[in-house]
Amino acid sequence: MNGIVPPDGSGGPPAHRRLRYEDALNPEQLEVVLHPGGPMLVLAGAGTGKTRTLVYRVCRLIEDGVPPGRILLLTFTNKAAREMLDRVGELVERGASRVMGGTFHSAGHRILRRYADRLGYTTRFSILDREDAAEVMGAALADVLPDVPKQRFPRPPLLVDLYSLVINTGRELADVLEDRAPQHLASLDAITGVFRRYLERKRERNLMDFDDLLLNWLLLLTRHPDVRRELQNRFEHVLVDEYQDTNRLQADIVDAMLGPARNLMVVGDDAQSIYGFRGADFENILGFPERHPDCTVFRLETNYRSTPEILAAANAAIARNERQFRKNLRAVRPAGERPRRVAVPDPETQASWVAETILELREEGVPLEEMAVLYRNHNHSLDLQVELTRRNVPFRVRSGLRFFEQRHVKDVLAHLRFVENPMDEVAFTRMAKLRDGVGERIAARVSAAIAGAEAVERLLALDLEAAGVPPRARPGLEGLRQLLGELAGPRLLGQPGEAIRRIVEAHYREYARARFDNAGARLDDLEQLALFADGYPDVAAFLGDVTLFNELSGEDVAAGPPDEQLTLSTVHQAKGLEWRAVFVLWLAEDRFPSARADDLEEERRLFYVALTRAKDLLFLVHPEIARDRYRVDVIVRPSPFLEEIPADLLDTLTVPAAGTPALDPGAPSPALRYTLPGFLSPDTDDDPEGPDEVN
Repeated sequence: MNGIVPPDGSGGPPAHRRLRYEDALNPEQLEVVLHPGGPMLVLAGAGTGKTRTLVYRVCRLIEDGVPPGRILLLTFTNKAAREMLDRVGELVERGASRVMGGTFHSAGHRILRRYADRLGYTTRFSILDREDAAEVMGAALADVLPDVPKQRFPRPPLLVDLYSLVINTGRELADVLEDRAPQHLASLDAITGVFRRYLERKRERNLMDFDDLLLNWLLLLTRHPDVRRELQNRFEHVLVDEYQDTNRLQADIVDAMLGPARNLMVVGDDAQSIYGFRGADFENILGFPERHPDCTVFRLETNYRSTPEILAAANAAIARNERQFRKNLRAVRPAGERPRRVAVPDPETQASWVAETILELREEGVPLEEMAVLYRNHNHSLDLQVELTRRNVPFRVRSGLRFFEQRHVKDVLAHLRFVENPMDEVAFTRMAKLRDGVGERIAARVSAAIAGAEAVERLLALDLEAAGVPPRARPGLEGLRQLLGELAGPRLLGQPGEAIRRIVEAHYREYARARFDNAGARLDDLEQLALFADGYPDVAAFLGDVTLFNELSGEDVAAGPPDEQLTLSTVHQAKGLEWRAVFVLWLAEDRFPSARADDLEEERRLFYVALTRAKDLLFLVHPEIARDRYRVDVIVRPSPFLEEIPADLLDTLTVPAAGTPALDPGAPSPALRYTLPGFLSPDTDDDPEGPDEVN
């Protein structure tokens, strides 16, 4: 049903058709769409049709005579805006293309192209991407601190991340450093100077970064009253999607864009506010009624996605949060299966049980595309990725790389690869470039000087000065060869997990902290990698399996379409998506919620988001033991979030430890049927056994 009828019911031309909103919307949605205006807060629970409500609201404004060009629709992806406005165009068939719709950054860009000269730019300014911004930040750093001690000062990419967080949250730099990079607090004054120079360089060269598209938009509104009046008059209605994910800067922009009528509609769900680590401000949505005392609050609580049993568990899970707008999701769908709480003895059994259950569901008719495995942190998927690869089950890691393909994992593994195979020039180049002052040319020069099977020994004995290594690169390479000398010893070659820890301790921890805003998460990944490596007898066996895990992607699963893949995702990356069957892993204390989390209520909201992704089947899995770095089994308690769901809302399952079937040494081997290609066959015919073929 599209809800379109001509006003007289006669089937007139498209230009005179009007939507019959009461046929297209439920009563909750209809109340929002038909509301006359003013500040509006729409609390849209998971799966309640918020996109449909936004689309029909825009349609209603246009049909009631609001010029499309006077509507501003702000979303968090340009794709979302295009899809909404395409739908508007299908429904009203006029004017939708003139609505300004897109992300905050794209809207800011269009506005600044018109008014940039008011801020000291020309309208032909260039926009820096993240890599370009790091280059300009590096130049600013060189201007302010030409002799900066590189191991004790954040590198340009990290400086860009810190600068971005300061701009988007409005927090003091000292607070951001204390929270994200406390090891650099002593450099507060120097970093402040670099940021000032960064701003000057951009202005001098007519450059803006992505954060400037928001900051300069706000500066236009606050420092130039005439521009503010023009923009307020231009946009009669402002609509904002996913308002719970806005930061303080974005919320101030929205409020400053409002004209006298203050026609603002924000749509969001406080229960799905989970991006505080990116700078999103939960207070934007929670405090909206305080900033706009005359606002009207609407609730969308009719859920079209999940079964009543899944919603009952989700409602119970979020009920413990004190700071929220209370909602109670109600299901439209008929009854189904209760969510299942699954206790598994250990991480290996968790991986094998999940993989086996996924294959069983697939045999029962649930495509891999309709299933997802969610987890709190990316490293929680390591055992499962290995298990799926072994079973030849194809999977994708949403918005991310497979575990062994991540940069920090490959950086550390390069050390082990080189020790195991000293002729691996690629591995040597990768790890050498991690050192200060070492670039492609110096790494190639040293690699050529030590080339061969005895490369480790040659590196240990190499005279760096005689080899043409400049002074700035020598300390880093000296540290590298000391580390390689340790790794090549018999103790660490026989303990791959400890070898990984030594690489992190000796160099990579400091390297990560100087370069990555999310250094803590990357270091957690590397400890998980070390725990995984602890299960191998030596470096050679560990690297052999890692290589196979990278190469095998499971494309050849039998009888499935070529693009059918299981989804693996952090809960953060899964927001807004849905699947028929959802598995949530590692629901154990200090895993979910994370031991590193400061805000327990945001962690509970994250758990709520995980539960509300499921349409039909939901599996909540928690191991009963974990292993520490010494391979000692440690009992772990279930996540407190699991304990908060009443037992009568869940089915429980206890999975026994996975057994390994014994091999029958007396079983005959099947005959080989492979023949060597001709170019690999011996040149002579004097083989008494005949050709290399077994029939």
